[in-house]
Amino acid sequence: MLNPKENYLTMLRGDIPEYIPSMFEQRSCRITEEWLTPVYAPNGPIVTPLGVTYVGSPELMNGAMPKPGCIILEDITKWRDVIHAPDLTGFDWEDYYTKKLKDLDRREKYLPVVGGDYFLTLISFMGFENAMIALYEEPEEVKALLEYVSEFYLEVFKQQIRWLKPDTMTLMDDDAALRAPFFSVEMYEEFFMPFHKKHCDLALENGLLIERHDCGRSEQFVPDWVKMGVRSWMPAQTTNDLKSIKKRFVGKLALCGAWDSAPWNNCDDLEAIRAALMEYVDTFAPGGGFTYSAMVGGKPEDPLTPKRRELVREVYDTYARDYYKTH
Repeated sequence: MLNPKENYLTMLRGDIPEYIPSMFEQRSCRITEEWLTPVYAPNGPIVTPLGVTYVGSPELMNGAMPKPGCIILEDITKWRDVIHAPDLTGFDWEDYYTKKLKDLDRREKYLPVVGGDYFLTLISFMGFENAMIALYEEPEEVKALLEYVSEFYLEVFKQQIRWLKPDTMTLMDDDAALRAPFFSVEMYEEFFMPFHKKHCDLALENGLLIERHDCGRSEQFVPDWVKMGVRSWMPAQTTNDLKSIKKRFVGKLALCGAWDSAPWNNCDDLEAIRAALMEYVDTFAPGGGFTYSAMVGGKPEDPLTPKRRELVREVYDTYARDYYKTH
């Protein structure tokens, strides 16, 4: 039997895994990377090497967000005076990453690295409104700033590849709201795709599998992701036409999500939830490229809340996990 790491990477390569991966298994090990944008900020503010302050809160599961009201770049044309990447000359990368590898279980778990957040970096400097205006009013200055940031980001990525030898690279750059993207495909291809592609090319050259994190209605960017070598999309929210995407990119793009818990969190009909979970599996499991990512909860005081959660696990164990052996 394949271990969780082997099974998941088999799915990312486009092959049918031995069993359907799920969020119940411990298949990845992670490091904290101080040089790049933090993913979490559970212990107070974090100031990045580029000068952005990130904060977390329990309400947002301590996910790192730019500190509200803290804008460090008011005028995009002044970025050279404000944004300064650190001088990495002489830094002991080997010692830095060797310490992070200590005690990681690389046999049972795969190691991802995260990066490529160019749109979110621009917003972290300027705030959302100023960043969007800059894209229209000063496109060449935006590109120059992103090129400068990219040199720093790619240098860190190269050192990660050399010393960590990661298994995957997650391209993490949220660029859409629930119902629509923040910009057109044409703007994506002009401003951000060239830098995303640099990360993807470097990943592919070194044998890394590429995942994409993008929330919201981002389906219009999927063809470009696939061209760059992206193998999975998380969370692949249901505001997108996921059935069509599954059909078009079967064997090329895994959907690690594709579930909406909102209709079920307060549902009293457990059999209706069971039927929905089974339909979810039947819709997205065929052909591979699927991770069981269903969640159903509810209010803590609701006596059905733990039963809903137990049902999600039960359907995985009894129906979804060994789907490829029974269908």
